[in-house]
Amino acid sequence: MAIKEVELPLASHKGIFLEMERKIINKIARIGVIGLGYVGLPLAVEFAGAGYRTLGFDLNRDKVERINRGESYIPDVPWERVQELRQADRLAATTDFKLLDKMDVVFICVPTPFNRAKDPDLSYIEAAANQIAAHLHPGMMIVLESTTYPGTTEEVVLPRLEATGLKAGEDFFLVFSPERVDPGNKKFTTHNTPKVIGGLTPACMELARLLYSQIIENNAVHLVSSPAVAEMTKLLENTFRAVNIALVNEMALLCHRMGIDIWEVIDAAATKPFGYMPFYPGPGVGGHCIPVDPYYLLWKAREYDFHTRFIELAAEVNNSMPVYVVERIAAVLNEREKPLRGAKILALGATFKKDIDDCRYSPAIHVMELLIERGVALAYHDPYVPALTLGNEFRWGAREKEGVRLESVDLTEAVLGQADCVVILVDHSCFDWEWIVSRSPLVFDTRNATKGIKADNVIKL
Repeated sequence: MAIKEVELPLASHKGIFLEMERKIINKIARIGVIGLGYVGLPLAVEFAGAGYRTLGFDLNRDKVERINRGESYIPDVPWERVQELRQADRLAATTDFKLLDKMDVVFICVPTPFNRAKDPDLSYIEAAANQIAAHLHPGMMIVLESTTYPGTTEEVVLPRLEATGLKAGEDFFLVFSPERVDPGNKKFTTHNTPKVIGGLTPACMELARLLYSQIIENNAVHLVSSPAVAEMTKLLENTFRAVNIALVNEMALLCHRMGIDIWEVIDAAATKPFGYMPFYPGPGVGGHCIPVDPYYLLWKAREYDFHTRFIELAAEVNNSMPVYVVERIAAVLNEREKPLRGAKILALGATFKKDIDDCRYSPAIHVMELLIERGVALAYHDPYVPALTLGNEFRWGAREKEGVRLESVDLTEAVLGQADCVVILVDHSCFDWEWIVSRSPLVFDTRNATKGIKADNVIKL
């Protein structure tokens, strides 16, 4: 989109646009990133690596201090890269939001959880928008990347910014571009994953396209007509996964009833080169996106008197999987004349997926909490999670229950041998499955981690 195609009503507004365009092209635009988590830190590193002076904002003083020492706390961001960018004076972090005054571009990469009723909690977005509004100046571009329901950019962020008297698309620029971070994915990163961009106006869109093209490989940006379309795009991506995971989870339950190996069925179906995409069952869904995003869509749909029955059913199936896993564990122990209450169970893995340290909404943790409720003597091992507190994510409902603190035990032959059942909840690549199976009295595998291992002591989901 050329500058002549961008309609601006006043010459002064065109001047603001051209000045911002100049700063982006010459890489003198000052980049701010609010929220230095799994989304914000990789984004900040990409812009700093592209030559922009980048400042991360976070309330967590420990994160800020670690970045300023040249350390990374996210596995996807190498320490060496942070050190290099710190030494080049292109990356820094702060807890002082007054420094937003100096930013030309500000990205909002804050959490968007839900509350006990599974309604959206936009308090982090609202707080970030209020901070930006307090320091908004002509020419600034604001980009919301946090996953949220369609309408958030225009209904929540825009009014707070325009309350300053400045007008979006003329005095400042507002965009939604959904994050697509997949923690632990070595193939697709922030750098080479295409970006969807929804600008409030054509001017907002063009500047965002220009900005993201500086860091996205092969200029892989896809423009949509509005922030709401971009917001819905993200929810569709993750709801697609949630629904298909629910389908295969339900198939797994049916296959167990019928005495059929669901994993063999999936492998066979995956040989079809068209019209099929393999998804895999497990103890539930985790992470910040798949367990959360469908509920954002459900909540927004109610505003339009629309009942999303298909999506709700998928959420119901996925949410039931931790309970199903515990019931299966109880059943396999019962077959060996061992009650679940008082059983010694070793859980392998606590994260929501393999080879990362992220425990957000982890189904593994939910299974462990349910096991403790049932009176199990529980221990866990996860090389990525040295300690955890169970009961933090509303798992025990309205009942008052103090969190249970556990530390990861060493994975030794003695620990395996003393367990009545070893439950595989996460299939980390570092685990030696043959060694684990050969030294465990009983193994319940929810991830097909023991594929190819022939052993009578292994029971699969």
